[in-house]
Amino acid sequence: MVSKRRLSKSEDKESLTEDASNARKPPLSKKTKKSHVHNEVDENNNVFIKLLKTSGIILKTGENQNQLAVDQIVFQKKLFQTLRKHPSYPGIIEEFVSGLESYIEDQDSFRNCLLSCERLQDEEASMGTSYSKSLIKLLLGIDILQPAIIKTLFEKLPEFLFERVNSDGISMPRLIISQLKWLDRVVDGKDLTTKIMQLISIAPVYLQHDFITSLPEILGDSQHADVGKELSDLLTENTPLTVPILDVLSSLRLDPKLLSKVRQLMISKLSSVRLDDLPVIIKFILHSVTATDALEVISELREKLDLQHCILPSRLHASQSKMKNKGRTSSSGNQENNGQDCVFLLFDVIKSAVRYEKTISEAWIKAIERTAPMSEHKIFDLTMLLIIYSTNTQTKKCIERVLRNKIRSGCFQEELLQSTFYIHYFEVISALVTHICSGNEAEVDIALDVLLELAVLNLSAMRMNAVFVKGILDYLDKMSPRQIRKLFYILSTLAFSNQHEGSNHIQDDMHLVVRKQLSSTIFKYKLIGIIGAVTMAGIMAADRSRSSSLTQGKADLSNEQYTQVTSLLQLVHSCSEQSPRASALYYDEFANLIQGGKLAPKALEWVGQTIFNDFQDAFVVDLHVVPEGEYPFPVKALYGLEEYSGVDGIAINLLPLLFYQDFATDVGRMTSQESDHKLVSPLCLPPYFRLLRLCVARQHNGNLEEIDGLLDCPIFLTDLEPGEKLESMSVKERSFMCSLIYLTLNWFREIVNAFCCQMSPEMKGKVLTRLKHIVELQKILEKYLAVTPDYVPPLATFELETVDVIPQTSTAVSAKIRKQGTIGGRKRKAGGNKTSSYDTFSKEDGSECDPTPSDRGHLEKESKKKEEKTVSLQNYAFFRELDMEVFSILHCGLVTKFILDSEMHTKATEVVQLQAPELLFLLEDLSYKVENMLTPSVARRVPFLKSKGNQNIGFSHLHQRSAQEIARCIVQLMTPMCNHLENIHNYFQCLAAENHGMVDGPGMQVQEYHLMSSCYQRILQIFHGLFAWSGFFQPENHNLLYLALEVLTNRLKQREPDQPLEELLSQSFHYLQNFHCSVPSFQSALYLLRLLMVILEKSTAPAQKKEKIASLARQFLCRLWPNGEKEKSSIPNDQLHALLGIYLEHTDSVLKAIEEIAGVGVPELINSSKDASSSTFPTLTRQTFVIFFRVMMGELEKTVKTIQAGTAADSQQIHEEKLLYWNMAVRDFSILINLIKVFDSRPVLHICLKYGRLFVEAFLKQCMPLLDFSFRKHREDVLSLLETFQLDTRLLHHLCGHSKIHQDTKLTKHVPLLKKILELLVCRVKAMLILNNCREAFWLGNLKNRDLQGEEIISQNSQESAANESEDDTSSQVSKSKAVENGDDDEASDGEKDSDESDDD
Repeated sequence: MVSKRRLSKSEDKESLTEDASNARKPPLSKKTKKSHVHNEVDENNNVFIKLLKTSGIILKTGENQNQLAVDQIVFQKKLFQTLRKHPSYPGIIEEFVSGLESYIEDQDSFRNCLLSCERLQDEEASMGTSYSKSLIKLLLGIDILQPAIIKTLFEKLPEFLFERVNSDGISMPRLIISQLKWLDRVVDGKDLTTKIMQLISIAPVYLQHDFITSLPEILGDSQHADVGKELSDLLTENTPLTVPILDVLSSLRLDPKLLSKVRQLMISKLSSVRLDDLPVIIKFILHSVTATDALEVISELREKLDLQHCILPSRLHASQSKMKNKGRTSSSGNQENNGQDCVFLLFDVIKSAVRYEKTISEAWIKAIERTAPMSEHKIFDLTMLLIIYSTNTQTKKCIERVLRNKIRSGCFQEELLQSTFYIHYFEVISALVTHICSGNEAEVDIALDVLLELAVLNLSAMRMNAVFVKGILDYLDKMSPRQIRKLFYILSTLAFSNQHEGSNHIQDDMHLVVRKQLSSTIFKYKLIGIIGAVTMAGIMAADRSRSSSLTQGKADLSNEQYTQVTSLLQLVHSCSEQSPRASALYYDEFANLIQGGKLAPKALEWVGQTIFNDFQDAFVVDLHVVPEGEYPFPVKALYGLEEYSGVDGIAINLLPLLFYQDFATDVGRMTSQESDHKLVSPLCLPPYFRLLRLCVARQHNGNLEEIDGLLDCPIFLTDLEPGEKLESMSVKERSFMCSLIYLTLNWFREIVNAFCCQMSPEMKGKVLTRLKHIVELQKILEKYLAVTPDYVPPLATFELETVDVIPQTSTAVSAKIRKQGTIGGRKRKAGGNKTSSYDTFSKEDGSECDPTPSDRGHLEKESKKKEEKTVSLQNYAFFRELDMEVFSILHCGLVTKFILDSEMHTKATEVVQLQAPELLFLLEDLSYKVENMLTPSVARRVPFLKSKGNQNIGFSHLHQRSAQEIARCIVQLMTPMCNHLENIHNYFQCLAAENHGMVDGPGMQVQEYHLMSSCYQRILQIFHGLFAWSGFFQPENHNLLYLALEVLTNRLKQREPDQPLEELLSQSFHYLQNFHCSVPSFQSALYLLRLLMVILEKSTAPAQKKEKIASLARQFLCRLWPNGEKEKSSIPNDQLHALLGIYLEHTDSVLKAIEEIAGVGVPELINSSKDASSSTFPTLTRQTFVIFFRVMMGELEKTVKTIQAGTAADSQQIHEEKLLYWNMAVRDFSILINLIKVFDSRPVLHICLKYGRLFVEAFLKQCMPLLDFSFRKHREDVLSLLETFQLDTRLLHHLCGHSKIHQDTKLTKHVPLLKKILELLVCRVKAMLILNNCREAFWLGNLKNRDLQGEEIISQNSQESAANESEDDTSSQVSKSKAVENGDDDEASDGEKDSDESDDD
């Protein structure tokens, strides 16, 4: 039996039935046909049989097909003509039909008449199709017979309604109805409609379905309205027929009101319909939607349709349980599959609708977006957003915005996501695995994070799909170390947590991969093995004493587990000990594991005993035993913090180890026969110590007394200060000294990491001393690097797959870069404030983007006098990473250091304070961390297909924390940073007072000034990075934002509990703006403004504060900033561009501000000396004019675009206000455009061409409609406006000629578009005059090509036609006497420019 839920048309059923009837009778040969003559029906004077035979049809008895001797069309023509010409016509019709009725009394004969005829003629002779119609179908094609035949069929059909299908599979009712389909013409459609609707009302349900779906193929268009009304009535009475009725209604041409009524009925029944019917109902609803009612319908559909109703979780869960129970019958499984098929079909319908109907997708997005925050969102909302996002690429940005806003407002919460995907684990995991294997770094990162979250939330469900996750092991070579670490954590969690019976195969595969990678001699693959093995060991040896969602079991490891962990770690150690980089990576990975606090006590104890002894043997020696050997430099114990007496002192054996690594290669590497222990690479010293101190801290609850001797102990080095011997050293010796300093620096950095959190005042003082040593050593290192080109430092970050990961920065110094005084990379230490990627916004003009800060003029002067070559250190790959805990040192004000005598009694006290160089060192490092973790990705976007891995070099420990944790740490550091900021503010205030308002007076200490200025800038930069963090928009971080704002607010007044957010924002804004008077550098001023803007963005009433930002920006533009001697400009172009843009964006009148700068500041500049600046705007110089010009032109064009075009419905006052505004805008444009006569450099001309065209285009679109309605009442004003604008457009035309004469491609590419818009402007002005009945005022002349100075450009064409051309001055004059008549002469001149384009070609 054919399914009643079939969505397609039912025509296929009848054709299949007919084919089946044909198939049961094999084709007959011609001989066979002749042998069946005796099966013919006898005529017996029956008119019906006789006429048929005469026309070409021979009726057969039994199961034999009726035979058609002629073509079907020929038969119909013959029979029609025979009947029409018969003497008894029209009585012959009744007699013929009576004969038919008598003949079909026999059921076999009736069936033969309904089945196709057999054709006797050859296929080649047939002029029609090879398909033969049935006898009844042929008779229905004759108009004079059709009504009677239809009546006969409907009288005969009820006999078969309740009979079963024949043994041959033929259903007589369906066969009868099929005769009525696709008739060439229906003689009486209304009667046929009445009959078939009556038949439907009495037929059984299964036939009703077929009869209804056949209606579109039977009825003509004229009957659609009547049928639609009857079907809609039937829909309310008979629910089982919903699917076929809706299917038919979708195919009929119906009145929109009727469709709307049916649609409303269906929406109201959605909650009670069967799942099987839902796809057709939704399809009908969506297909009947129009643009006007789309939003209303979708909103109602969204309310009524619940995805949980569609998916039926209980059924799917039952299905899952049945899959596990193999003893179930297959029928239940088929039912479950049928339900799932309906769900798939439903979403296919929805996807098709939103893909091809833009109105539906847009309405659905609006319906979700307009849902009130207080109302509960459904699973269907999130599902629809994802469907539209995947099917319609044009709405992706809109969907992302809606999702972002819903998440920030708390409408989409974690419960909604879990409810949406909780039964789709397989699909979700498969999709995530696909993304991970794609190779796209962003996709891999996000997919791994989601997979990790799933492993935490639902480990059992993840285990069921572990085989898919395990397949990612084949793509390890395409992953970064962070990604490898995440993947092995996920797989280890699946394999080793709670020892599941099905996880053994994962364990085996992981062990196989790890052993294979560890045995590789290529570092890239060994890195994979080390990270994977350590991560596995961490899960295997997890601390089970804590209640964990992942692991439950005994408090410590069993002996078997302990053996597995130790053997795995020993394997890693043995495979990496031959490679210093591999060993260092192993120590770092192990340290990270211990820092996470996940190692069981038994494993931790084994690790502690092993590494403590090994570290002492490898790196620690007795202080009184000075190493002996043929070292290139005398060995000394330096940087000790205590005076040791006796033989109990220790030292770090650094120089000898480095010597045996670098210098002993000539006599055999690492061949110290006198040494009684194995020599270890000094590269491993910092990571090994990090592992040691973390292990000790974990075992002793943070107490490091067991190893505090390492904080005091000296290092075996040599005199590091180069002095005069620097130039005499060989390249190898200088490289040796550089490596020695790098290793010493990294040792001190790890020492500071280790002891920064110790509470003892004595230890705090020593940590500050080590910090001071770091700063001093970096200054020394810069001197060595300046004379050691192409030196590659020892790595301090070992996650790099190859050294080629950092090709542009692996060389610390190159000859070319040395000349510029800087080196590429990310990090800059001591000796100035480095402009990072976050500080610089564009680097288009190399001459203006010197990384040397603007406030280093005097320092540069001093350094030139000393003729010292120094470079700065910028690459994190060569320095050990500072932990976030180090910045607790910022809390230090005055720290007392106790100096003890030999009897451990206090002998004296010394005050140790955090000085400016050390403060700057910490602030710089913290600012880079804030930039890396909290800065929006858009602000530091990496070019397409470029790896962003280099951005994360040196931040591996930082990335083990979330952005929320980092933000909380910064908030906790805000109080000490505010203290430092206020102290620096007071310093500059006092400095200005001492120098009578000049911060760079003659008595200023240059080095101190620059250090304080850099600290000032870094604090503002950190604050800006914190408050610009997008995470503050998330509801869970609102409290953190309150805490940060309270810190700033409490600096002004006593703390008041429960202050509203607006009050906190206002007070914070007020506190920060107070620093504007002491800002020491232009870059700090820019950061202060951006910080205020970020705080202002979080306010709901920013209007008042916006004016304050504009006022501050203007003050900074009008301030005279310190200049370096003989420098063209002390302010980087990008920073000036940004600050000037902020001023114009926030000022209450952009046009007045532009007029002030262009009308006051620029003339002052023109009348000043060559190297001077504008007196009103000291930042405006001849070098910075192009920046001012670009920003003013851009903001002017942006401003006029926002003015709405005038309409006739606007009031007179609105017309006058807009006309006044446009007068001011054109006046500003005129002032700016005429400046090219003085400043005619190529960048200025390029800006003029680009923004000039955009301004004219805005004038055309926004101003001309206004002039249409203002011309009659304000004719003089309009004429004045056009006259001024005419002069400007004429100058633009001269600029086009200038560009072509000089053949500057950068300029000429703008000329065609500009001339086109000028031509359009002329036509538009002419249309405006015609509208106002002043067509005679428009005239057009020829405009000669001239250069910027007004001189005529002579070309061959212009020389030939000189006699026929009118003078430009004559044609362009607009006299006041004729202003009333031809007030648009000025615009005609614009047309002249275009009419004379041929002169340029």
